[in-house]
Formats: sequence, C-alpha cells, structure tokens
Amino acid sequence: MTTDRKKFIVSHAPYWHNGSSISERSYNIMFAAIPAILMGLIQYGGPAMSVLSLSISTAMLWELLMNKIMKHPFSIGDGNSAVIGLLFGMMVPASLPWWVVITGTFVAVVIGKVIFGGIGANAFHPVLVSISVLTISWGNHFDFDSALVHYNFDFVTIYPLVALKYFGVSAISDYSVADLLMGKQIGGIGSTFGIGLIIGGIYLIIRRIIRWEISVSFLAGIILTAAIFNISNPEQYANPIFHLLTGYTLIGAFFLATEDSSSPVNTVAMIIYGLGGGILTVVIRNIGTYVDGVVFAILLMNLINPLLDKIRPKAIGKVA
Repeated sequence: MTTDRKKFIVSHAPYWHNGSSISERSYNIMFAAIPAILMGLIQYGGPAMSVLSLSISTAMLWELLMNKIMKHPFSIGDGNSAVIGLLFGMMVPASLPWWVVITGTFVAVVIGKVIFGGIGANAFHPVLVSISVLTISWGNHFDFDSALVHYNFDFVTIYPLVALKYFGVSAISDYSVADLLMGKQIGGIGSTFGIGLIIGGIYLIIRRIIRWEISVSFLAGIILTAAIFNISNPEQYANPIFHLLTGYTLIGAFFLATEDSSSPVNTVAMIIYGLGGGILTVVIRNIGTYVDGVVFAILLMNLINPLLDKIRPKAIGKVA
C-alpha cells in the first residue's frame, strides 16, 4: 500500500487557472531583489556573501530535511525556501555569526512555514517570525552600530533609526535623501539600497507577482502617520521621507507585507492591511521600545488578516 498520495482540494466553481506557479513567483522575487543585494555585496564584501549563501543553503536544507522526515515529496525545487533564506539574509547584518544564521533559517522554515502546514497555510510571514524571535533573543546581534563598527564607510555610520530614537531630529541632519536612496546607510545586507528596492518592487507589481494595493497603502500609512507626528513636534519626530527611506520600510512594503499566505486577497482588506502596517510601523518607531517597527507591525497585521479577509464585496444578485 503506497503512502504517496496527493491531496485534491478545490473550491466551488467556476475554475480558472491564471497560469502562474509557485516557482515562477519565487524566481521573480529573487530576481527583483538582485539590485538591493548587489549594493549590499559591494558595501560589505565577503562577509555579506557568506551570510547570504549560508542563509539560502540552510533554508533549503531545512525544508529538504522536513520533507524527508514527514515523508512528503521534495519541494525545494519551487524556490520558496530559497526566497525565505534570501529575504532573511537581506535583513541581517553582514557580521551575523554562522550559528545565528542557521538558527534563523530553522525558525523561519521549520517553525514559520512547515509546522503551520507549508505554503499557503502559514499565518505569519516565516522570515518575520524568525527575525522577531532572534531580535528578542539575541538583540545584540541586530545592533547594526556595534555589529558593523569595524567597517570603514564614506558616510555616516550610525544606524539612522538609532540616531533618531536617542538623539532626535538634529542627529539625522547629515542624512540626505540622495544618500539614503543610494544605500549610504548601515543596516541589513539587502535592505538599505532604496532605489534598488523600489525598482524591485515596481518590477513585481508590473509582473503582478505582488498586489500594488498593499505596498502603496503601507507606504501611505507611513507617510500619513509620520507627517502627523512631525507636525506635532518637528524637533523630536522625523519627516515622512526619512521614515520611508530608512530601516526595513521598503523591503517591508514590497517583499514582506505582500506575502500571499499572510496577507488579504480582497481590495478593501488589502488597503486596510497596508495602512495598518504603515501606521503601526511609525507608532512603534516613535513611541515604542524598538527602533524599527516594520517587523512587529506586519506580524500584527498578519494576525488580524483572517478578520480583514471577511470584508468582501457584496455578491451580485444578493438580496440585502
């Protein structure tokens, strides 16, 4: 008797496959991330390559191992675990110890993805689950100022959000919009090059890999909330542009908040989801404990995603 059975799960008619696949989505996301990753490799060199390589390879190995243990068909060919490893590597400092990288990909793939049921069943973005756990457990490794102190850059070497959090607006006057767009700021390997992330995001939107409603509303939520804070106290709270171009904002808007399984599918729900994530991001940054609120903001919106998806357009012909 064979145990290699495939589940056939369908919804009600009509059926219409749009021709897309998991592998197509995965490879497009990896392609879109290339500009931001290249800048990280230029800035941090060999250590960044080591972290990214270890992150991607161990993420794939964890999934392969779980496939073997659970006697499931091997699924690493769809590229999803590679994307998880890539995004994890983009968010961490180039100096992250090897054992933290391996622990991080384990949490992301095994706990954040497989235990929840695999692709399409995870309630939270696997990478965000991992980053949040590591930040709470070993926050010192995510202190970009101390982690990257031995690098010599030709720009300000204080993590922008740390400068704002502890020294106020006067401390961020040296950060120009052009520098932030060009990645002249310390941070995660692939999360500092603003232009690269924007180009990648636009590419994903054009290819319809992600929905523009989530990205645009997320950025709009940040602009709106940051503007309110800035108007209320311009000496303490930064302007919206600074919040848009620092920390995990852009990678969050285009690569994290838009993950299929943990984000809504209906238009109104997507707009509320994105706005909520942007608002929470700035609130956490300005009055919360952590200097960057993107990770926890999106996780909180992941949590209420099932409720948001109940907001659906009225069915045609339905009697009120």
